[in-house]
Amino acid sequence: MSDPDFLDSNILVYAHDDADPRKREIAQNLMKRAVLGEMFISTQTLAEFSATLLHKFSRQFSPDEVTGMLDALAPIRLVVPDAGMVRRAVEAHATYGLHFYDGMIVAAAERGRCQRIWSEDLNAGQKYFGIGVENPFK
Repeated sequence: MSDPDFLDSNILVYAHDDADPRKREIAQNLMKRAVLGEMFISTQTLAEFSATLLHKFSRQFSPDEVTGMLDALAPIRLVVPDAGMVRRAVEAHATYGLHFYDGMIVAAAERGRCQRIWSEDLNAGQKYFGIGVENPFK
């Protein structure tokens, strides 16, 4: 099996967004691959996804709905942050000018030995510590 990929939280959000059917389908296909073990997410990804659905989404989801979605995501390989990842996020900020929390995504992808981060928010085509970024919606 090749090196895994990493899903940013915006991919999880788009998989539940009825506003753009094309983005929803692309995001759902990536999530299916993730559930099959081809990708990682992090606890930060889950937290951002949950916060968006509970507080920032066009329609607010109930806590029960979000809990059900989190249960459905449970098979996806998970990177749990530690002090080393926080330090690496600071290094990503210093090296690439990333916001700290974007640096945590990069650090989590690096920890999972991922080859690529699927994200709409990070610079597509950019490499961070050797990990490429691809926007699946372009």
